[in-house]
Amino acid sequence: MTTISGHRGRQTPDTEADMVTIEGEWIEFKFFRPQARQVHLAGDFNNWRHGELPMSQLDAGYWVARLRLPAGEFRFRYCADGEWFTDYAAFGVEPGRFGLDSILRIPHKSLQMPVKPAAEKRQVAAA
Repeated sequence: MTTISGHRGRQTPDTEADMVTIEGEWIEFKFFRPQARQVHLAGDFNNWRHGELPMSQLDAGYWVARLRLPAGEFRFRYCADGEWFTDYAAFGVEPGRFGLDSILRIPHKSLQMPVKPAAEKRQVAAA
């Protein structure tokens, strides 16, 4: 499991941390916005349709969404009550059409094969 978390680039309470967690093909987006009535996730993985991926509200002001995404690099943002937010704690940010987009990098699975130790060489005595 890979977790990326941190604080926005401004002074906020310690609890205001956005977070992206990767477990295989499943990605969990977590966003802190206690006063929000609705929060959506949007990115190039859904053609930036901000009303398509609603997030569920958790206790303590957090919102969460879980998606299954293939390996690759994606851009995303959160939309809370019609206002867009960048996750500065993601894998980076870059300028997009309407502000800074957060970057999500999902690594390719690596195939790990068990390695057998080499067979021991046997000494043959000469007669």
